[in-house]
Amino acid sequence: MTTDRPRVPAESRGRLPALLLAIAVNLLFIGVLFFSIRWQNRQPVPVTAELYAPPTKVAVAPTPPPPAPAEPEPTPAPPPEPVPPQQKVVPKPEPKAEQPDPRAVEIARKAKAEEERKAKEAAERERKEREKEEAEKREADRKKQEEQKARDRQAREAAELKAQAERERVARDAQQRVLEADAAARSRAEADYIRRIQAKVKGNVTLPPDMSGNPEAIFEVVQLPTGEIIDAVLRKSSGVRAYDEAVQRAIQKSSPLPRPDRPELFQRSLTLKFRPQD
Repeated sequence: MTTDRPRVPAESRGRLPALLLAIAVNLLFIGVLFFSIRWQNRQPVPVTAELYAPPTKVAVAPTPPPPAPAEPEPTPAPPPEPVPPQQKVVPKPEPKAEQPDPRAVEIARKAKAEEERKAKEAAERERKEREKEEAEKREADRKKQEEQKARDRQAREAAELKAQAERERVARDAQQRVLEADAAARSRAEADYIRRIQAKVKGNVTLPPDMSGNPEAIFEVVQLPTGEIIDAVLRKSSGVRAYDEAVQRAIQKSSPLPRPDRPELFQRSLTLKFRPQD
């Protein structure tokens, strides 16, 4: 006797592997989520998974009973941001040196030469101005020195002139004193010479008997160097003719007259004054 097994529909046999595969994938995802939560502090390693499912024929099957509600899955932590790989620095290629324009080079050369020429001219002008200032300063110093020398020379000359004037003044004073002393001595010698002549003449005067008063008679006597009297002329009368004549006779009688002690005091013409009471 043969026992017949219940026959499974073909559609059910095709759904079973798919269901098992889905369960396995979910279990794998849960495991990966569990390990990712445990290792969240570690450097995550990106995992790439490719799932392949055999092609299944879609069959219209009766609606199965709703499955029991599954427990809510924990919210997965956001995956860490992938670290961008270090970009390799590629050096920029150096720009290719351009060949300079010959005209631009010539213009630059001329401009540089012009600048150098202007700089040399400016330096030359500055040097000439500096030399001119130094020459003017030296000339001013030389003029100052010459002026100072001239002032010193003038001061010395003035001092010398002053000293010379002082010496001349002293000499003049001394000479004047000598002249004055000589004049005084001459005057005294002349006075003494005249007094000796007058004394000799008065010794020869015979006064008139009726003579009164003290009248003055002035005579001009001309003599020789030896004292010999040449002439005696009355220049002023005493008012008493007898007295005037007596004096004139006495002058003639006194020849030769006394000579001076100093030859330079001799006078050819003498003015003699006579008074009876002197």
